[in-house]
Order: sequence, then structure tokens, then C-alpha cells
Amino acid sequence: MTKAHTQHASPSTLAPPVTNVVIKLLPLTLAVFIGFLVIGMQLPVLPLHLHDTLGMDTLVVGLVVGSQFAAALLSRSWAGNYADMRGAKRAVVAGSVAAAASGLLYLASLAFLDAPTTSVWILVAGRILLAMGESLIVTGAMGWGIGLVGPQNAGKVMAWNGIAMYGAYALGAPAGVVVNGLWGFNGISVATLFVPMLALAVVAGVRGIAPTSQRRTPFYKVLSAVWAPGMGLALSSVGFGVITAFIALLFAAKDWGNASLAFTAFGVAFIGARLFFGHLPDKIGGAKVALVCVIIEAAGQLLIWGADTAVMAYIGAALTGFGYSLAFPGFGVEAVRRAPPQTRSLAMGAYVAFLDMSLGITSPLAGLLADAGGIASVYLAGATAVALSVVVALKLLFGSSKGNRHA
Repeated sequence: MTKAHTQHASPSTLAPPVTNVVIKLLPLTLAVFIGFLVIGMQLPVLPLHLHDTLGMDTLVVGLVVGSQFAAALLSRSWAGNYADMRGAKRAVVAGSVAAAASGLLYLASLAFLDAPTTSVWILVAGRILLAMGESLIVTGAMGWGIGLVGPQNAGKVMAWNGIAMYGAYALGAPAGVVVNGLWGFNGISVATLFVPMLALAVVAGVRGIAPTSQRRTPFYKVLSAVWAPGMGLALSSVGFGVITAFIALLFAAKDWGNASLAFTAFGVAFIGARLFFGHLPDKIGGAKVALVCVIIEAAGQLLIWGADTAVMAYIGAALTGFGYSLAFPGFGVEAVRRAPPQTRSLAMGAYVAFLDMSLGITSPLAGLLADAGGIASVYLAGATAVALSVVVALKLLFGSSKGNRHA
């Protein structure tokens, strides 16, 4: 066995048995929900502010919105090391403060509406600060949760964090539209300033865990441990990416009406899978769950590609959501198993970075494909990418079995 496997097998690295994992994780899950709620509120509002109020073209809108993704990807290593060396609780607290501080920059940008370029640059600074806060919150919460309930429950930690993140996006978007309608972007800025501070009250009484590392671990060392499950996550995330970016355009091209039910079908299936089956990666193994779920997700993508009615597309979106929901913790359990315990938060940051990378690459490439082959073609490409993650899951499954025999 490798050193990492030996360390994981040591009883000293495991947390005491937890009678109710969900109750233990509830404050952390709520903190993640609060942190991501402000991101969700900005999704439908920021592009309109940039375009309509500041008069920016679509290229600038894309660059400003995308700056958060780029900053999140680049800050994963720093955030993971911070959580490992300073403590996961401190990382969540610092992330919440950073997210709130981005609201101050948003407010400052409103003082320069007569100088749109200056206002945009201040907004970019706010987006970068928000991304750093998001990295600290999510990597800290996952490392903290695993420290509280033990690596044997890593799948549950990731499942509940995912529910919090995607639930915050789903509720934050309509909330942002309401706030913007009542008070404009000023209301969004004030919400960004105050909402993250609620997370501090939520986690204040939760027991922290001791730092797991005394020195900074090079990112590439952890990356080499999690790259295989990370590639599985990246490939399976393509299905999620093309749903969010192109399902509305597909419905418009097919004249099927409003695509909101497709998002609803995806979201309900996603959250339902995590609620009812989120325990399976820990119970029967991450690779087994990932293998079954990416096959379901690929089938959903194929169904959307071949759909000739809106109902078929709804079913395809639901299958995509169900499969992708458990692929994330499925591959994630394998990532935790391969990473040394003292770099747990950094490993989670490295793993989530594969999601950032996938979503960042998928949209522009799929856009080029849609121009060349039509909107529906992106779902055939999505099915192909997700099918490649089946190969990764098989490699992890048989590699794990071989390692267990050798042990």
C-alpha cells in the first residue's frame, strides 16, 4: 500500500463514531448555503447592471462575470493550505468576511457610475474578493466536516455541501431579481455585505478542528493524488455545464416555450438524489456509485440530444441531474481516500478545481460547436464527455479492488 493509504488506514486519523452525521454537518451546510446565496443573487442581475447601467458590451460582461471563476480556480491551492495550516473553522470565518467585504467594493463601484470603466474595475476587484471568500468557505467547510465526522463519511460531507451550493444558486437567483427590482444594484451590494455575516453566527458555537498541517504543501503533490477522480469529476461536469448554458437556447430553437421546467427537473432530481442516496458512496464505495451515475447522466444527455418534444428534454434533464448529483461525491470519496489526511482541505480544493476547470472550458467550446452543428449537438458532445468518465470510474474501481487484494 502507498503511504497515503497507510495513513488513511490508521485508526488515529479517524473521528469517533457519530450518531447523527447530518446534525453534525447542519451548521456547516447552512454556512455554505449562506455564503453561496449572495453568488446566486448576483447571477441574473450583474450582467444587466454591466450592460444596461454601465453600457458595457457582451465581451466585457463575459469577462467580468468570468473573473470570479478564474479567481476561484487560482485560489483553490491557497485556500486549501490556509485551512490545513490555520484551521478549517478559521478558513470559513475568513471566507465569510471576505465575501462580505466584496459588498463594500460593489457599493464603492456605484459611486463611479459616471466613469463606467472605473466602476467596472472596482466590480472586478469585488468579484475576485468574492471568489477568494467562496474558496475559503467551501474548502474549509469540507475539510471541517470531514474532520468532525471522519473520512468514512466524506461522501455525506460532499453531498450536503453540494445541496447547500446548488440550493443557494436556485433560491438566490429569484431572490436577486426581487431585490434588484425593489432597490436596484444598490440592494444587491448591501445584501452582499450583510448576508455572509450571518454565517459567522451559525458557526460560532461549532467545535473547530485542529490544523492538520504545520507547513504549506505544494499543490502539485496533492494534485497527483486526486487527478484521476478529479478527471472523472471534470468529464461528468460537462453534462451539468451544457444544461446550464444551452438548455434555454435549445428550447428557443425548438420553439418549446419556457425552459424553466428543464432547470426545475434538473434541480429536483439533483437534490432528491442527494437526499435519498447521498449515503451510498460511503456505504458501497465511491467508484461503484460514480460508475452507475455517470451512465445515467450520459443517458440523460443522449435523451436531450434526440428529443423531439419538451417532455423528453425534461426527462433528459432530470436524468442528467440525478446522475451528476452522485457522481460528484462518488469521485470525491475516491479523492479523499487517495490524499494524505494532513492535506485534507487542500485535497478538496484540488478536487473542486477540476469542476472549475471543466465549467470554464465547456461553455466556450460548446458555443463553437453549437455554431457549427446546431444547439442539439452540444448534448451529443456532452454524452460523449460523460461517457469518458465511465472509463475513469472503471479504472478507479478495478484499481481500488487490486489495491485491496494486495493489502
